[in-house]
Amino acid sequence: MEGRVPADLAVVPDDLAVVVDADGAVLVWSAGARRLLGYEPAEIVGRPARTLLATELPASARRHIADAYRWSTEVALRHRNGDRIVVRLQGIPLADAGIRPLWLVTAAARTAVSGHDQPGAAALWDLTLAQLPMPVAIYDREARLVAANEVMTRIMGLPVAEMRGLTLPEIESAPPFDEYDRLQRQVLRTGRTIFHEQHGQAPGETREHAWSMYFSPLKDETGTVQGLSAVVFDTTEQYWARRHLAVLNDASLRVGSTLDVTRTAEELAEVAVGGFADYVTVDLLESVALGDEPAPLRPGEPITVRRTAQRSVLAGCPEKVADPGDPVDYPVDTPPMWTLLSGHGTRHRPGDPGMPEWIGASQARADSVARHMIHSVLMVPLRARGVTLGLVHFLRHRTPESFTEDDQRLAEEIVARAAVCVDNARRYTGERRTALALQRSLLPGRPPPGLEATEVAYRYLPTGSGADVGGDWFDVIPLSGARVALVVGDVVGHGIRASATMGRLRTAVRTLADVDLAPDELLTQLDDLVIRLAREEDPETTSGEVGATCLYAVYDPVSRRCTLARAGHPPPVLVTPGGEPRLLDLPAGPPLGLGGLPFESTETELAEGSLLALYTDGLVETADHDIEVGLGLLQRALDAPAAPLEETCDRVLHTVLTDRPADDIVLLLARTHALDTGKVHTWQLPQRPAAVAGARKVAGQQLEAWGLTDAAFATELIVSELVTNAVRYGEGPIALRLIRDTSLICEVSDCSSTAPHLRRARVYDEGGRGLLLVAQLSERWGSRQTSTGKTIWAEQPLPSSALA
Repeated sequence: MEGRVPADLAVVPDDLAVVVDADGAVLVWSAGARRLLGYEPAEIVGRPARTLLATELPASARRHIADAYRWSTEVALRHRNGDRIVVRLQGIPLADAGIRPLWLVTAAARTAVSGHDQPGAAALWDLTLAQLPMPVAIYDREARLVAANEVMTRIMGLPVAEMRGLTLPEIESAPPFDEYDRLQRQVLRTGRTIFHEQHGQAPGETREHAWSMYFSPLKDETGTVQGLSAVVFDTTEQYWARRHLAVLNDASLRVGSTLDVTRTAEELAEVAVGGFADYVTVDLLESVALGDEPAPLRPGEPITVRRTAQRSVLAGCPEKVADPGDPVDYPVDTPPMWTLLSGHGTRHRPGDPGMPEWIGASQARADSVARHMIHSVLMVPLRARGVTLGLVHFLRHRTPESFTEDDQRLAEEIVARAAVCVDNARRYTGERRTALALQRSLLPGRPPPGLEATEVAYRYLPTGSGADVGGDWFDVIPLSGARVALVVGDVVGHGIRASATMGRLRTAVRTLADVDLAPDELLTQLDDLVIRLAREEDPETTSGEVGATCLYAVYDPVSRRCTLARAGHPPPVLVTPGGEPRLLDLPAGPPLGLGGLPFESTETELAEGSLLALYTDGLVETADHDIEVGLGLLQRALDAPAAPLEETCDRVLHTVLTDRPADDIVLLLARTHALDTGKVHTWQLPQRPAAVAGARKVAGQQLEAWGLTDAAFATELIVSELVTNAVRYGEGPIALRLIRDTSLICEVSDCSSTAPHLRRARVYDEGGRGLLLVAQLSERWGSRQTSTGKTIWAEQPLPSSALA
């Protein structure tokens, strides 16, 4: 095969030189080594040298290495293409310079010796030093040049005869040479080798170079330092390889620290600027920037991208032609479109085909290229999982060197890693937006209008971009008899599943509240529902694997009594007028989903103007402090003069939240009111038919007193039907109550627990039409169980004259 090295070919290269550290890792890889074995420095530097061996080193060589003695042996090496190459290697230990020992490995025809016990050995040794492909110089005890090989004289630009006897500052007064002189004198003084790296530009070149220098003492048989040697290796390729690896490592550490598309794009731009590009822009497809699935690219159609991030070595990004968030058009048949459609990076100069048209498509872009003298452009598409997400532009104007093929490979590697992070952030953004939309659609938009029982304010805070949305929820439910139910709950877990479960539980609570279950009975029914939901998701699940907490309270503005029950939820805080905030002592109850355990209700009378605070654990329990500290902060925030509830909500959040919340937060504040006694009237009725006429009469009189004569006819019919049902089918005593709230409420109570049912009467039936008539005349009606029986109620809207 043409270009292959014949197998088992014995060669003796005259310029193989490798530096190996004490752990066996290659530090320096010379051009001769590259020519001999075919490996580039970036492929070898940092790797174990033993991977280059086709056979083991002889035992004698291994013993000399262990004892730090010079060694020489014939060994077979492995070429990059797999062939074996036999050479004779020589290992020279470099004296300890305060760091771990290093080895200089070169190729030699025979072991070099310092004595003259073999014919011609000294001459061969002199030839080796003179013809080494790296610069070598020898200095005496006063750091004056004694000898230098041909490569060193070329670098210094002077013949040996002119430099002999001079120190480095006397040869060249440039800044680096006085530092070299200082290092040389340190070697002569301490007798220890010094390794030094120098970076800079060679004369007439734009690319930065790197040199590795070893200053080693020369000692006689007694160990006395008689001079020193200086060996210089051109490690530019290794230097740039390390630079590229550092950029890649930096990108791995910094890009993708959050699940935010914009921030991820900004991190990519920040990593690429400085040492690689002078100006970077990240343009994402509009669908990607919004968190949606990217639309396929169509050849022959222009596209519009969204400038998501940009970064410059100059303050303020003066090169920009668009601000972050602005749309940018990519016309058909321009380099950006070519790059996007090809899926591979491309390098351009302003005068290359297609570039003048692309630059001239925007006057701002043309002005920027001319003003900043942008001379090299590298475009790399953002692609992940086979889908194109956007395009990254790398530009150079301060860096004199144009982008190279190695630069393009580096840029493609950085962008490939960043593209996965951008795609993850995009998918997370879409899922989070879906979960938030679902969650918000299942939460009340605003408190129900016209609540006389309570004044309500709330705050709902979903977690930040570092976590999924949770299943916290709350609700304010108007009940019959001017009462109101307050609910706060928290579903275990996060994400769309938790939000969906939250929605089902909220709907169930509303349904159970409509049948006026007591708080403890409602939680029992809700507990059964959570268990069923868990089994629907996984038939093998056991109780408690999917759960929730809940607090349910019912406040009656007529009696000013509040009945509460909780299922594993934090207790509410009560602030009475003129009193201090205190936690209501409620039975904790088990979390929902355990099953088989009872819930208990507690009833308390609230003074008018009392403040009740309901919340989820995300408000009071954080990584910085436990729940006891959070409850103390909450009570301190509520211990202030009465203020509008909106201001109180803000004060609570400002006081309690010391850091960004790690969980969803719900805060529900309710200030209780008492219904004016003049708006409520109750009459006790005997259980006999004559009570119906009396009930109609007192109802009509009360409506006249309230100025609601327009509602008298309908109300008297409703009262007549409800009282008639109570007399016929109920048990005494019977009570009639009229409530003038935001609506006109009629209630009839008796001691029977039998619930009425609406049915359609047949033509010849004498009864069965009463509740149908009530349903037609009222806005809504229903029944609820009481401790002594039941109450049937009906609500009518107030006439417009009464609302004015």
